[in-house]
Parts: sequence; structure tokens; C-alpha cells
Amino acid sequence: MRFLMLEGNQLILALIAFVTGIVSLVAAGLFLASVLKEDMGTPRMVELSNAIFEGAMAFLNRQYKSLAPIVIIIFIALFFIPKDLFAHGGDTSKISIFALPVSYLVGAVASAIAGYAGMLSTTKSNARTTHAARTSLNKALSVAFRGGAVMGLSVAGLGLAGVAGLYIVFGNPVVINSFAFGASAVALFARIGGGIYTKAADVGADLVGKVEAGIPEDDPRNPAVIADNVGDNVGDTAGMGADLFESFAATTIAAMLIGAAIFSPELQFAGIIFPLLIGAAGNIASIVSTAVVRLGDEGGDPQAALNKGLWATNFLTAVAGWFIAQYLFGDMALGIFIGILAGLITNVAIGQITEYYTSYHKKPSQEIADASLTGPATNIIKGLAVGLRSTAAPIVVICAAIFVSYEAAEAYAAKGLGIYGIAMAAMGMLATSGMVVAIDSFGPVADNAGGIAEMAELGPEVRKNTDKLDAVGNTTAAVAKGFAIGSAALTALALFTAYKMSANLDTIDLLQPTVIIGLFIGATIPFVVASQAMDAVGRAAFEMIAEVRRQFREIPGIMEGTGKPDYAACVDISTKAAIKEMIAPGLVAILTPIVVGFVFGPEALGATLAGATAAGVLVAIFMSNAGGAWDNAKKYIETGIHGGKGTEAHKAAVVGDTVGDPFKDTAGPAMNPLIKVMGTISLIIAPLVAKWSFFA
Repeated sequence: MRFLMLEGNQLILALIAFVTGIVSLVAAGLFLASVLKEDMGTPRMVELSNAIFEGAMAFLNRQYKSLAPIVIIIFIALFFIPKDLFAHGGDTSKISIFALPVSYLVGAVASAIAGYAGMLSTTKSNARTTHAARTSLNKALSVAFRGGAVMGLSVAGLGLAGVAGLYIVFGNPVVINSFAFGASAVALFARIGGGIYTKAADVGADLVGKVEAGIPEDDPRNPAVIADNVGDNVGDTAGMGADLFESFAATTIAAMLIGAAIFSPELQFAGIIFPLLIGAAGNIASIVSTAVVRLGDEGGDPQAALNKGLWATNFLTAVAGWFIAQYLFGDMALGIFIGILAGLITNVAIGQITEYYTSYHKKPSQEIADASLTGPATNIIKGLAVGLRSTAAPIVVICAAIFVSYEAAEAYAAKGLGIYGIAMAAMGMLATSGMVVAIDSFGPVADNAGGIAEMAELGPEVRKNTDKLDAVGNTTAAVAKGFAIGSAALTALALFTAYKMSANLDTIDLLQPTVIIGLFIGATIPFVVASQAMDAVGRAAFEMIAEVRRQFREIPGIMEGTGKPDYAACVDISTKAAIKEMIAPGLVAILTPIVVGFVFGPEALGATLAGATAAGVLVAIFMSNAGGAWDNAKKYIETGIHGGKGTEAHKAAVVGDTVGDPFKDTAGPAMNPLIKVMGTISLIIAPLVAKWSFFA
């Protein structure tokens, strides 16, 4: 086999995508270098930053070490899948036996690299942001955003370079779809493990520190404070980065597969390469748009500065998308481009909806704060109601994007291309992931910066600046979760279509009992995994609470400030719990499609994917928005509403926020990689299931 399967103009276009991915990685490296040149501040600030860095890296090292055996087993198993099943009647000599396993391994390793890059950047940016806040808000914003941009550009660059590079080498999108499976498998464990880690620490720190001991957040007397700060990075940097990395990979490959299957021979390559070039356009747009993320003056709004970056990325991606579509599709360009535009609009719309339901400047969170006046029970009831209600608007937006992109492709491109339009809507959303992840990773940097300012006992003017950034970070985190959920829904639909083609299914008959069985099994899985994640946080938090209470009880002088808490013990508890508890939910996601597919057949497996997608998206929106609303209802009271901190209303809001923590940061976000890992593994086994299932 030749090393490169493409040649001529095809090779040139694929190389453009690959090189663009490398450019993103170079830009990420330059941002990291610029951050590392900044001053870390006082020796105490350096000490705290190093403790957070060491805790974060210890967790990542143990997590990936634990995942290595699973990755190796799947890597070996993929060598035994007969390559003729992926030839679709073509020449099997052009398919390498290394394509599936190597693509899978590259996806898994790239996901891990993205996690390390982001974690290194954010944990090295925190003290530097704190020190910059001693100078100005604008300087602090710049350092925090550059730290987040390292993760964003690493995710986008690795995803684009990985898919494009494998396509150049193997020349067949069908046999590189395991890249997405490798990415999604690692992302699922990273999301769940990171969520368990951060919420075990957060719940322990809040319940014992705030509620029982009556000390403020990020107080250095709290033994769980370092673990809590580590958790911010583990959940919102490594976890979210891995989530969107796999979304980008899965969406791109699914779109390439659809393009290869439905376009005429003369336009087949255009259908395959267009998703890669849209990804390249989004990467360049993200890099260019980092220049506009700055405050006009010291009294400016950091949220507005970040929004400028996101809007600029969307605009530049749209403009580039139009010209690329014109170049590749000619008269059909409008129908394809409308799909891209629908995805970009969905991106903005879901962000606005999420902000409405989670910001304390809006009615839903304020209503939860009002309900706190009568105690924790009414706070929780109102929070659940807000979360449940919040599912409707995002689903309407997603359905509108599906309808518009499908009909536009059918009407203005060609009959039969509607599903490609939907795939382009997903690509439109994911093309901007470099900027979205950068803005999301800004959050934990700002949060850590505020914690370091508190623990290093810096002046109130510093904390004022870090608090402004932290408040913005809470909103960007909620919006990024909405983006991740919306993109997961469209990605899952693209994967579902690619699965249908790979399994040679024309329809899925809901009157067949095995199909109904598959549908119900699929719809049940998100609830089972959410339950496992919530239980895991509860068990880990129990250990954390016991340890924090023990230290308050047994270490003399902690409350007086003369004794030093054992921070490492709390970090170790969160790490061990996360590694132990992440395995079971991950195995449920991986094994369910295999069991259903080989027992009940390809139609039942398709129904399982449909059920898991519908239920998973709804559970994700409900839990993420409810948790975000509970969090900001507490923050709303802390601004002085209803008496402010220390009141009965505040205590009730703290309880609601504690319930919401695993909702929004563990169980809810776990739904995104769950439905995608089920989709990617189903795509791989589809030819096997179609041939060897028991009841088929």
C-alpha cells in the first residue's frame, strides 16, 4: 500500500486542512509561551499554584494510566474485524488492516494530549492571572483568556489534524471512523471521572466549610480548598475539552461518511473534503478572533469582550464557509451553506437560552432565590421545575436547525442531500469549537485566580477584579455546556445516519418487538448512567466530608490560622474516588450497543441509538440548566438579596447549589460523550452486527 492514498488536487485540499490543524497547535504553543512569561506573584501565590498544578497532573496521570488497559484491549480487538466488511463491495486491497486500530489509537492519544495541554495551561495561568489582577482588570482578562485559548486551539487543532492526517494516509473515511471512537471513549471516562473529582471536593468543601464551619469559599483553613480548585480544572478544562474534541472528530467523520455515500461520483470528493475545510475555516477564524478579546477601557465588561471573540469567530466562519461551498459545489452551494449557517445560529441561540435559564440577572434563577426564603425543600422544588422547563426551548432550536438545514439542501442543492445539510449544521456548530473551548477554559482560570487571591490574603481591589472575571466564568461555563449539549444532539444525528448507511438499513420498523426493546433500552441508559454518576459523587463526597471534619477536629489551630490543613489528603480522596467510580458508567456505554446489536440485530441497535439520543439530550439539558440555576440563585442571594450571606435563605440556597453541583458538572455533562460513544462504537460494529447478530 502507498503511504499516501490521495494525490493531485485531492491531496492538496486535504493537506490544507491538515496544515491548518498544525497551525492551530503552533498558535496554542505560542499562547502558552506568552502566559508562562507572566509573573506568578508572591511566594505564597507560587506555592498555591504549584499545589493545584501537582494535584491536577496527579489526577490526569492516574486517570490515563487506569484507561490504558481498556484502550489497549480495544486496539488489539480492532485488528480482528475483517476488512472486507468495510469495503462495501469494493477492492479490499486498498484497505489497510492497520486503519481501524491505528485510527482508534490516534484518537485516544490525541484526546489525552489535549487534556494534558489544557490542564498545563490553566493551572499555570491561575496565579499569573491573580498577579495580573493586581495591575488591571484588562491585564487579568488577557492572561486568563490566553490560558484558556491554549486548550481551545489544542482541541480544534488536534481534531482537525488527526482526521485530515488519517484521511490522507488511508484515503477512506469509512475505516478512520474509529478515530472518533477512540476520542469518545477517552472523553466519556474523562467527563465522568473529572465530574466526580470536582464535585466530591466541592460538596465536601461547601457542606463542612461554608455550612458547618461558617468560613467563606476558598478560605485556606478549609482542608478541601486545594482539591476544590484542582477540580475546577479537571472538570471544566480536561472534561469539556475532551467532550468537544470528540464531538468535532465524530461530526467531521460522520459528515465525510455521509458525503461519500450520497453524492454522485463527480462530487463525492467534494462531499468528503468539505467538512474538513469548514473545520479549517473555523480554526483560522478562532485564531484571528482572539485579537478582539480585550476591554476597551478598565471599566469595560469582560463578558462583552469574550462575546466579541465568539461573534467574530461565527462571522468569519460563515464568510469562509460560503466561499468554500461555492468553490466545491458551484450552483449547489446555497443549499449546503444554509446548513452551516443554521449550525452557527443554533450555537448562538442555545447559548442565549442557557444564559437565560442560568444567569442570576434573569427571572428563573431569581425565582429559585425567592423560593429559598421558605427553606431548602422549596428551593429544590423550584430548581427542578426550572430545569425541566428549560428543556423545551433548546429542543425547538435544534429541531428548527434540523428542519431548515434538511429542507435547504433538498431545495437548493439536490434531492437526496437533505441529510448532508443536517451534517453541515453540526459542522457549523463544531467548527467554532476552538473559540468556545477557549472561552470555557477561561472559567477555571478565573475561578482559581480568585481562590489564590483569597488564600494568599491579597487586597480587596485584587479580589474585586478576580470576582468580575469569576462571575463571567460561571456564565461562560453554563453557555459552553449548552453548546456541548446542542452539538452532541446534532453529532448524534449525523452518527445515526452514518450508522444506517453502514448497516445497510432503509428503515427501522417500530412494530417489530426487538426494535421496541432496543428503543426502551436506549432511552433507559442515560438515566442509569446519570444515577451512577450521582451515586459516585455522593459516595466520594461522604469520604471528603468525613476527612474535612476529622481535620477540623484533630489538627489543632486550623480555625485560628496557626495550624495547617492536610490538603494532600483531600486531593487523594477525590483522585481515588474519581478513578474508581468512572469505570462502571463507561462500561455501560461501551457494552450496551455491543450486546443489543449482536443479540437483537442492526434495527434494534439503531432504535437503541435513537432512544439514547432523545433521552440523553433531554437529561443533559435538564440537569445542566437546573444545576446552573441553583448555583446562580445562591450567588444572587450573596449579592445582598434576601439578607445576603449567613441568612436562612442563603443556607437553603447553599443546599440547593450542593444538589445542583453533580447535576451540572457530573451527571449532566456525562450525557454528551455517552450518546456519542454509543454512536461511534455502533458505527464500527455495524457491518458485523448486520452479518452475525443472533435474531437478525
